[in-house]
Amino acid sequence: WQDQDLGVVSPADFIPVAEESGLIVQLGRWAVHEALHQMACWDVRHGAEVPLKVSVNLSSIQIARDDVAAMVADALELNAMHGSRLTIELTESALVDDPVKCRALLETFKRADIAVAMDDFGTGFSNLASLQSLPLDVLKMDRSFVTDLGQRESADAVARSIVALARALGKHVVAEGVETDDQLHLLRALGCDELQGYLFSKPLPADQVSAWLLREATAA
Repeated sequence: WQDQDLGVVSPADFIPVAEESGLIVQLGRWAVHEALHQMACWDVRHGAEVPLKVSVNLSSIQIARDDVAAMVADALELNAMHGSRLTIELTESALVDDPVKCRALLETFKRADIAVAMDDFGTGFSNLASLQSLPLDVLKMDRSFVTDLGQRESADAVARSIVALARALGKHVVAEGVETDDQLHLLRALGCDELQGYLFSKPLPADQVSAWLLREATAA
């Protein structure tokens, strides 16, 4: 959050305040609509669908209090966007706090071709039985397991175990926080499907993403 007076405010600072005040529901709705609207703008600017999917994090509080399925469906319709271009990211707590409600929500997403990712996987205490039965598409390996790859055997072992578990469950696995070539090569060797982190790009304003897409298209 870029604030005129406060400067750059981290999500770690403003998300807890939004959750405590109840404003997280409005904020979550805004984030979904804004992300899909931006995708539509990129499509128009490039004259075709850009080769991107957008991921949006939703709070467990919003899952509990909001009609998330209807909200997401409305956002897709308003922005003329197909569900296959959206990934909803949920935390472990959101998925295990109310597994019955969560399963119904995830099944609704599945019917709309919306992917669902478990964010920061491995940092909580997931019930593996629930994890096995929930219709998840992606497990995102938390950056804390990526930072020490190649430097500590235990870090390598944990990363290997997460990839093996994702494979056994038939889930796509994404590694977060990739910052070095060594991490890149190790994660590829482990079989990660996708990688994200500063090695590829820092967060960019929307207009700079457009320029980046044009450079990638030209390079290809």
